[in-house]
Amino acid sequence: MTLVINGETVAVPDEVKTVGDLLAHFRLENKLCIVEVNVRIIQKHEYGTTVLCDGDRVEIVHFVGGG
Repeated sequence: MTLVINGETVAVPDEVKTVGDLLAHFRLENKLCIVEVNVRIIQKHEYGTTVLCDGDRVEIVHFVGGG
């Protein structure tokens, strides 16, 4: 499947089916993230049930600490 992630076209493996799968693929499942799919913010409790489709536009913002 091909997604547009943060403005970049990215091919993801076939096992990536949901937002939760996508975050796990990029090892972000344990990070504080905000995810938007096709201009809709996805609530954390919906990550496992929000199915991605070829061509979806996904924005992922994760927070990093620093000083």
